[in-house]
Amino acid sequence: MDLKGRWISDLGNGRFRNPVLYADYSDPDIVRVGEDFYMTASSFTYVPGLPVLHSKDLVNWEIINYAVKELQPIYDKPQHGCGVWAPSIRYHNGKFWIYYGDPDLGIMMTNTDNIYGEWSPLTCVKEAVGIIDTCPLWDDDGKAYIVHGYANSRCGIKSKIAVCEMSQDGTKVISEDTIVFDGTVSHPTLEGPKFYKRNGYYYIMAPAGGVPTGWEVVFRSKNVYGPYEDRIVLRQGKTDINGPHQGGWVELENGESWFVHFQDLEVYGRVVHIQPVTWINDWPAMGENVDSGLCGQPVLEYKKPNVGKEYPITAVAASDDFSSNTLGLQWQWQANNCGDWYSLTENPGNLRLYGIGAKDDDAYMWNLPNVLTQIWQAPSMITTVKISMPKGTGKNKAALGVAGLKYGYIAIKDNGTVIFVKGETSGGGAKAKEYLVADKIITETSVYLRTEIIGHRNAMEAKVVCSYSLDGKHFNALGEFDAMQGKWVGAKHAIFMTGEQGSYADFSDFEVM
Repeated sequence: MDLKGRWISDLGNGRFRNPVLYADYSDPDIVRVGEDFYMTASSFTYVPGLPVLHSKDLVNWEIINYAVKELQPIYDKPQHGCGVWAPSIRYHNGKFWIYYGDPDLGIMMTNTDNIYGEWSPLTCVKEAVGIIDTCPLWDDDGKAYIVHGYANSRCGIKSKIAVCEMSQDGTKVISEDTIVFDGTVSHPTLEGPKFYKRNGYYYIMAPAGGVPTGWEVVFRSKNVYGPYEDRIVLRQGKTDINGPHQGGWVELENGESWFVHFQDLEVYGRVVHIQPVTWINDWPAMGENVDSGLCGQPVLEYKKPNVGKEYPITAVAASDDFSSNTLGLQWQWQANNCGDWYSLTENPGNLRLYGIGAKDDDAYMWNLPNVLTQIWQAPSMITTVKISMPKGTGKNKAALGVAGLKYGYIAIKDNGTVIFVKGETSGGGAKAKEYLVADKIITETSVYLRTEIIGHRNAMEAKVVCSYSLDGKHFNALGEFDAMQGKWVGAKHAIFMTGEQGSYADFSDFEVM
């Protein structure tokens, strides 16, 4: 497997380094089924959504599917930061289940009996505004429950965790919310709960303290509705791993326990770590250097989970030669795909992107639905793509760039001009502003474009250099910019085409190294 342009966590000597995924799989949750581990993460309004990743050892991961091919009913245009928030994945009664809270719609659910196949259409389990971060629990007596948090931005409630009962088939909520813990004083910004039962105790594992600097809390009770005791079980300590929280617990066949969580790295997004878990008097202690209160700090390097054998080093796909008749699983659109935005068969070995006739500021990259994006997979990367398009009058352009609140791209126009553009937005539903910074007449309409992510410029930004080449070997820099994260997501690679209806450009040899 070609692993260029990607972070490798497996050290090849029975140990691993954190993060296990240097990639923006925000709010991860995990389940084990036999010898296999499956993970999902927040995808907001990027489509397809709800990525499904697979691992045999919790260290080496590959993306295998998406649970949602299209978001309904309102996501035909980018609505950055909305959509799929903090999902949970479970295996029950022969099926995989994913629940998530859409802050504007309610509790959503999809399931499947084949994790590699089609998932069921989304079901709204409870219509509500401001319910987020949902997780189900099927109890020993057959009853089903769901735990969730609240989005202050939608309903004016925060730092509270609620439980309600579901129908046993998991398709609808059948009781009112019961607030089981109010963290306003002791655990502000309490959110992202996950629900478990072990040794007769109900456990809710949840982050508090806010994304950049928070901690992981565990709540424990003998009754599903409480009262719950609370313990802080993981915080930054003396490490550089800030805000270690929000994730899922999993137990191996041999009894080992592990906790998967994220760390917020601003422009790189919320990258994924794993921590060893030791159970002491029916409380989980996470990480290393555990104090008498059962709070540990994250490990930077550690022995790999004991799954009984060694597995090959793998990583999520990045480069793409577009030789398949379907888009690679690394790609997501900025909104629901209309189906006529692209073709992989018109010119085999190329991804043909079509113009959709967007005008004025709607044609800015942040505002376009037909932008194809990809999560960054490493702290530094060089990304190159070849673009060819028919000669024209300069009304059409095809681009390679980096998407975020501060963004930029390099593009070829159909009159043979290469341009470098910067953009910025305040996020959410706000429109973007774009500025032409530099241009160069090359007369050709076939060109290699490149972005080089150098690394952190400061705590929030990364330096990106944009360049072009006529032969794919000798590149000329046209400009640079400081990329920022997007709305609740890290910066992303982006390719797109804008122009008149029916115009097109062919993209080939997309390489990340």
